[in-house]
Amino acid sequence: MAGRKALEIYVDLLSQPCRAVHIFLNHNKIPHKVKMVALRKGEHKTPEFTSFNPMQKVPVMVDNGFVLTESDAILKYLATNYNAPEHWYPTLPEKRARVDEYTAWHHTNTRPFAAKVFIMEVLLARMNGQPPDPEKLQRALGQMNEMLDKLEDMFLKRKPFLCGDDITLADLLAICEIMQPLGGDRDILKERPKLLAWKSRVQSVLKDSFDEAHGVLYRVRDNFRAKL
Repeated sequence: MAGRKALEIYVDLLSQPCRAVHIFLNHNKIPHKVKMVALRKGEHKTPEFTSFNPMQKVPVMVDNGFVLTESDAILKYLATNYNAPEHWYPTLPEKRARVDEYTAWHHTNTRPFAAKVFIMEVLLARMNGQPPDPEKLQRALGQMNEMLDKLEDMFLKRKPFLCGDDITLADLLAICEIMQPLGGDRDILKERPKLLAWKSRVQSVLKDSFDEAHGVLYRVRDNFRAKL
């Protein structure tokens, strides 16, 4: 359409929700411009960025003047408005409801409990110059493992993907969170064969877009290993 501005996304790829949006756009070959926002440098607090999102969080999408925040909303908007394959966010009410069911659960389960381990082992350890308190870390690991039990028993069950036979936005959001503790060299699925097989299926579908988005996390892991 004449005069239409290119889709823009504002992201920091150390952020799990940002990686999900980045992967979705690249995998589905949706034309867009990436604007990197370095959270560690405080770039999310600049007046320009704050004008897009007063909450000063990433990701942010700007589509021809339409500004949208929150990864869940952004992904569903992109899947609906950019003719992504049906499986990502199905139109059949029952199938769509399954995706919505997971994404509603995701924000108070998968996301906080996986992120907490990364924050303790990597971010806070770096800021404080010492490893996390063992007791607090064990408590966080326990909460994370309870979450993984539920992810496997309530959602994955015996299906190839979280919501059925095909990959959906639920799998994309989940895998980006599950990967986060890897920044502290912690593979949280290594003793969970069902979830590990699910992860392999997701990676097999996403291919290069997965590795490209997670490159920064791999570098954090390598730096973590080098300091041991």
